[in-house]
Amino acid sequence: MEHNKAISHKVQNPNSRGRKVVPDIGNEALNETDFVAPIKITKKEAAKKIASILKRARLNYDESKKVIKEARRIAGLQPQPKPKKLPELLTGEELKRFFQAVDKEGNLQHRILVRMLYFTGARVSELASIKRQHIDLEGCTVRIEQGKGSKDRVTLFPESLKLALNAYMDATKGNTYLFESRRCEKYTSRRIQQIIAHYGHKAGISKRVHPHLFRHQCLTELTKAGLTDAQIQKLSGHASRKSLEGYTHIALSHVAPDYQEAMKGNI
Repeated sequence: MEHNKAISHKVQNPNSRGRKVVPDIGNEALNETDFVAPIKITKKEAAKKIASILKRARLNYDESKKVIKEARRIAGLQPQPKPKKLPELLTGEELKRFFQAVDKEGNLQHRILVRMLYFTGARVSELASIKRQHIDLEGCTVRIEQGKGSKDRVTLFPESLKLALNAYMDATKGNTYLFESRRCEKYTSRRIQQIIAHYGHKAGISKRVHPHLFRHQCLTELTKAGLTDAQIQKLSGHASRKSLEGYTHIALSHVAPDYQEAMKGNI
């Protein structure tokens, strides 16, 4: 009861001289935002208003990007982190059917291509850029130049692939790149994607089969075989700046025996 009286009490200011009396609301402070109703506006209307401001300011594309970026910062807007989905890997049976479909078609280039993709864990753009001179048959290594982050690395392929790879390289001595079209042009990432999708369909696999899936397959197999994170990072080139700090001392020669053992008998 006493509290209600305090809320309803009018402040009697002797200097007010008839001006509006302000109600006493106690010690609670009022924020300006308490009196501002939210603006109801559609995204399209908001876009039109922003576009009108940009036009009046006569900003070009790059200038408008900076202005919008600054506006988001002032408004405290942050991008929502995208949820990371685990890749849906092929089962052992599906992987077997895939490679059987490749072998059945009898295209030596495709047989080597899909195996190099799987065994090296290379990204599709990296695979497309491999040159013949990057292959060391004796050491079972392949040099990946200007991979993700513009970094070079050397990775491995299994000894079981050496004979077939040697035969393929003998048959394509005039090539600059490991994988070229009949017009002597290196395969594009898109072309490799088409080849992988084609054999996924031929194998009757309902999952989406794409080049990057084989990178996940490779790294998963190496993990299952007991290779350490440091060893896998050395082969894959997939690491953050922070995680690289502990990996710089790992030599490829320390990884090769475990890699060869892990890939022995695969496919």
